[in-house]
Amino acid sequence: MATVQECRQALDQLAAKLEANAANGGKRIDLDRTLACRVTDLGVAFHARLAGGRLQDITDGDDPKAKISLTTTSDDLVALVEGRLDFARAMAARRLSIGASPFDLLKLRKLL
Repeated sequence: MATVQECRQALDQLAAKLEANAANGGKRIDLDRTLACRVTDLGVAFHARLAGGRLQDITDGDDPKAKISLTTTSDDLVALVEGRLDFARAMAARRLSIGASPFDLLKLRKLL
C-alpha cells in the first residue's frame, strides 16, 4: 500500500506531466472544473482544479461539490500516474471510478 505522501507525489507528478504537455502544444482541453481524488484504502482525498489542460492548486482534503471525481486505491493511483496501469483497463476492472458528466468524460478522453 502506498503512503499518503506517495499519493500526493503522484498527483504532483501528474500535474507536471499535464503542464509539460500543455506547454509543448500537446493535447489541451477547454475544461475548467473542480476535481476530487479519493483514495479508498487510505481514507484520504485531495482536490484540485483542472483548467486549460493543467492540474492546479492540489490541496489535501475532499471536495464533495467537485464536478469530476476519481476514486481508486493508493497503489493504483501511483501505478496509473507512473504508466504501469492502463487507464482503460483500470476502468474496465473497476479499479478506478470516475464521476463526471458525459460531456466532461468526452473531453477528459483527450488527456489520455
